[in-house]
Amino acid sequence: MTLLKSHFEQVFDRIHKAESACQREGEVKLLAVSKTKPAEMVREACELGQREFGESYLQEALVKIDALSDIHDIVWHFIGPIQSNKTRDIASHFHWVHSVDRLKIAKRLNDQRPDELPPLNICLQVNISGEASKSGVTLDNLEALAKAVAELPNLSLRGLMAIPAPAPDKEQQRIPLRAMKQALETINQTLGLNMDTLSMGMTDDLEAAIEEGSTMVRIGTALFGARTYSNQQSR
Repeated sequence: MTLLKSHFEQVFDRIHKAESACQREGEVKLLAVSKTKPAEMVREACELGQREFGESYLQEALVKIDALSDIHDIVWHFIGPIQSNKTRDIASHFHWVHSVDRLKIAKRLNDQRPDELPPLNICLQVNISGEASKSGVTLDNLEALAKAVAELPNLSLRGLMAIPAPAPDKEQQRIPLRAMKQALETINQTLGLNMDTLSMGMTDDLEAAIEEGSTMVRIGTALFGARTYSNQQSR
């Protein structure tokens, strides 16, 4: 058994145990966060059956997307901060974007989505812990942003994403995650939307996230090992 296969099995075991604990078997999707990892490692993960991959650095991601273009059913998710000058390539090459927190960015993605492609799946990033260092719309402004994004024809508003502040134990982890679930349910009811995705939970808090309703956990370190960053990487 390869090291990568072992890591995937360990992560899937954690997901399945967490699902079983709250009677949510089969409801949670694994998004493998492959940023900073080479295309060869992503290809190996594909050989293990993984198809959903998250990237944060656009130029690096475009190289991998091209290198793996022979695997036609890969689903690419952009999960990093979005600069205005990057939206055209993101709109053209990705299937999902998890990090939309401004209407300006949403409109650019909408306007630049190629006509031949289906609507781009969007999650709104919420700064659920109120951290000044993190991107994300506040809960107070979330409903207005969701209403505006839902009206853009080339986008499909699928749900919410968050990166909560680290917490010392599971009970503390669950507090912001629970608030995310409540926000999604409230906005769906208030605006008559059908958002079905909660993108939350990473290596250190995936169990708490699943218990609080996550439908997609974003796992990098537990699968691919510690990330190595280069001064040459570009967002």
